Amino acid sequence: MTRPLARYRVLELTNAVAGPVAGFVLADLGADVIKIEAPNGRTAQQSAPPPAVEGAPDRPWNRVPNFNELHRGKRHMGLDLSRPEGRGLFLRLVKLADVVLENFSPRVLGNLGIDYPQLREVKPDIILTSMPAFGKTGPYATRSSYGPGIDAMSGLSHLTGYADRGPGKPAQFYCDYHAGLTAAFTTMAALRHRDRTGEGQYIELSMLEGEMQIIAPAVMDVTMNGRVQSRIGNRHAWLAPQGVYRCAGGDRWVALCVETDEQWGHLARTIGHPQLAEAPDYATAEARRREHHDGIDRLIEAWTSQRSDYDAMHTLQAAGVPAGAVLDVHQILEDPHVKHRESLDWRYHPEAGNFPHTRLAWRARSGDHGVSGPAPLYGDGNAYAVQELLGEPAASLEALIEGGVLATEPRG
Repeated sequence: MTRPLARYRVLELTNAVAGPVAGFVLADLGADVIKIEAPNGRTAQQSAPPPAVEGAPDRPWNRVPNFNELHRGKRHMGLDLSRPEGRGLFLRLVKLADVVLENFSPRVLGNLGIDYPQLREVKPDIILTSMPAFGKTGPYATRSSYGPGIDAMSGLSHLTGYADRGPGKPAQFYCDYHAGLTAAFTTMAALRHRDRTGEGQYIELSMLEGEMQIIAPAVMDVTMNGRVQSRIGNRHAWLAPQGVYRCAGGDRWVALCVETDEQWGHLARTIGHPQLAEAPDYATAEARRREHHDGIDRLIEAWTSQRSDYDAMHTLQAAGVPAGAVLDVHQILEDPHVKHRESLDWRYHPEAGNFPHTRLAWRARSGDHGVSGPAPLYGDGNAYAVQELLGEPAASLEALIEGGVLATEPRG
């Protein structure tokens, strides 16, 4: 079946993580996404890439796992936008596109001569989605940042960690994936608006403001109560007990949270302390949190440490206590539920071999298509763009490659 965005084309000018995430969401939903990368944008030498499949050329830049996950389902152009010929080629492609997606530093598009006013001259209904770290106005407008910097300045790092330690970085690329998903959804809304009105638009998505939405409860607490929240580790501000508890078998853990007094009774009886289920001084979450949490944690861990993570999870859930095994990545790959749902979509890459991609979280009853395809090979979209879309002869393509405007391998 046809994917929902199959009639749209996206020119993706992105780097790092947040922009590519937005691009692969649009690609998985069917958009024709052309990733445009400067020839010197990355190095040809990669650190310990996986081996090439038998018979494939040894081009390590095509076997970088993180790049291949972030660019699945896209085409690739190695295009030098700093050269007049490259800029001219790009603007010709803009006429045939619906969206330009970028997450460069704020001055880059203007310096290249392809900012929104110039794009509109070429295609009045174009949609430009920009993802500046701090927005394009205000005291920080010219600043750049990767995700950890946004984590810090949004307040999220201040809330992450344990009470007796300093602020922590949220695991992995938290800010980037959040910003990428938000950019994809916003772009789809802009396409919907254009389909209804004929109007394109410029979307300025501040990564900082996007991440501040995540800490909305803490913002309300300080504005309404004058109370500045800080780090509380694995505990909860008002529910108790909540935590992550060691299980048998080395680095194995189970997480649980008691949301109601009824669940507390179930937990107390399950871990072998039924008297606490009826004890008046344990009867409320407030009392358990303020006066008894440390002692409860010790009782829980005495029980969980005698069981595997999965056994603890299943036993607690059967008793009506919300709980989940803390899975490492290898366990995720082998988890029966993940396997049943086919949460990882394996696609064959011609040089990297069979590769697991994370599916988008939603599925449609009309047909779940999963990942739209493997990651592109470097420059595999050059001929598509120049010959198929722009109608130029093969000789023009070769001239652009020989002249250095287009690249078939990185020159960084």
